[in-house]
Amino acid sequence: MADQEFDVLGIGNAIVDVIARAEDDFLAREKLAKGSMSLIDEARTLTLYETMGAGTMISGGSAANTIVGAASLGVKAAFIGKVKADDVGHVFTHDIRATGVHFATPPAKAGPSTARCLILVTPDGERTMNTYLGACQNLTPDDVDETLVTSSKITYLEGYLWDPPAAKQAFVKAAAIAHKASRLVALTLSDSFCVDRYRDEFLALIRDKTVDVVFANEHELKALYQTADFATAVKALREENVLGVVTRSANGSIVVTREETISAPAFPIDKLVDTTGAGDLFAAGFLAGLTRGVDYHTCARLGALAAAEVIQHYGARPEANLLDMAKENGLI
Repeated sequence: MADQEFDVLGIGNAIVDVIARAEDDFLAREKLAKGSMSLIDEARTLTLYETMGAGTMISGGSAANTIVGAASLGVKAAFIGKVKADDVGHVFTHDIRATGVHFATPPAKAGPSTARCLILVTPDGERTMNTYLGACQNLTPDDVDETLVTSSKITYLEGYLWDPPAAKQAFVKAAAIAHKASRLVALTLSDSFCVDRYRDEFLALIRDKTVDVVFANEHELKALYQTADFATAVKALREENVLGVVTRSANGSIVVTREETISAPAFPIDKLVDTTGAGDLFAAGFLAGLTRGVDYHTCARLGALAAAEVIQHYGARPEANLLDMAKENGLI
């Protein structure tokens, strides 16, 4: 149980990433849609792992990456996610706790193994993800620590969590607890393919005020409103009367409220290496600003800074101290 106040609590899939370089012809040969996230079973995971190049194992998971990034920015952070009591699960648990994130979800003693995501990075930095959810699917409402949710200023939920039915129930339970305690609930749409699967349900979460803040990239936003026109999608988002945060890669980001649209530029980078985690770390920066009560433009600049750091190296978690970087850039 939580015995302190937290700034941000993430609830999401506890996944260990295996990241490897790949050429476009490898993706074609394996019939993988470049830039997508596909759910695969354990057998396919083993087969693909054997055929892909040498990989680096790094703890990941979308919301977990965000929470680690937020902790690097100096906020008190916690995470709820399910692993199995196996070697990969121990790796995840050690890694996230080592960043200072509170993580106390009991591991599963039986059932599928800890989730992993095989990430293939092409020379242009684009990532193609193949995810075996494994033990993630065992996350249930019982894993939602009510005291932890109540003591967190913002509960951040990842769209990928909407795949397993039991996890979906945990998602809704956490949102209800947070709102009962007058806390904020944020949702990231995660992936345009995820939006295609659950468009109506995601829209319902927004419209029935289950969520207060929505994170999306421009592709996810256009998928949500089934339009190829970005301006049309932004107009539709404005009508939802939520805080909308939309990333546009090198074109920066916009923050959309009922009253205004605020634009913020991307941070310059020396070299694009791997876009894995760019959206996750942008959310980390924005949430870190939001919990500090800074203006939305500064929140977006913090997000841009965190995203710029993570795309210049392999892996979806920061290698530099983001708090020091934010101070150097006058954002904190």
